[in-house]
Amino acid sequence: MPQEIQQFAGKQIRTYWDANEEKYYFCIIDVVEALTDSKDPADYFKKLRKRDSELDTFVRGTNCPPHQFISSDGKRHNPKCIANEDIDK
Repeated sequence: MPQEIQQFAGKQIRTYWDANEEKYYFCIIDVVEALTDSKDPADYFKKLRKRDSELDTFVRGTNCPPHQFISSDGKRHNPKCIANEDIDK
């Protein structure tokens, strides 16, 4: 699946297009970083999930599939991603 970088508020957000479902997915941690300016967006999101059981259930399900991205240093990461229409949930 092709990967792209989108810009939002001066931050880079990793995205990919799922041709089978015909929708874009965004890396959740990148979205959290862009919206909160947190120094550690993964920890911020982890704490948010602990406080909100509905969000935790939503993320654990098939709603947020992991996707493999290759970072600038060549390492592979599998962060959870969220579809465009589900971001506001």
